[in-house]
Amino acid sequence: MERTTEEWFDVVNERDEVVGRATRREVHARGLLHRAVHVLVFDRQGRVFLQKRSMKKDMSPGLWDSSCSGHLDAGEDYDAAAVRELQEEIGIAVAQPPTRWWRIEACEETAQEFCWVYRLGCDGPLVLDADEIERGEWVAPADVSANVAARPGDYCPAFKLIWSRAERELVAV
Repeated sequence: MERTTEEWFDVVNERDEVVGRATRREVHARGLLHRAVHVLVFDRQGRVFLQKRSMKKDMSPGLWDSSCSGHLDAGEDYDAAAVRELQEEIGIAVAQPPTRWWRIEACEETAQEFCWVYRLGCDGPLVLDADEIERGEWVAPADVSANVAARPGDYCPAFKLIWSRAERELVAV
């Protein structure tokens, strides 16, 4: 769904506390600290769903990314954003937020976003938002790791950071 109105985000300080609001354009242009969520969706076979971002995206167009991800709208909390993004991007409606997996501090790889990474088990069906996602694939974790190592330029910087931790967490399970 293409957004026709300007998106507003909460601007946060280094402790992830809201200190103001700004438009998406201003936040990205000025490198202001803000918030986002990433959800990794795994099926019963243990594969993770990855999305290839639409070429219409302003950040990282055409790159592979988490199952779904997105900014928090102004006034929104992390859990509500995870639920909203699952529905908007890949058509998964959940009554409760997915499981919080870990938090990432704002950094260059996340484009100055504080991120909560969530984990969800779901086999689909998935309904992809064509404005957001070019296509998607279910991929075995070992293949994700091999693909990221072989072709790092095909993946979003934030996803590479997230996956470097996810692969360690998955091995520990």
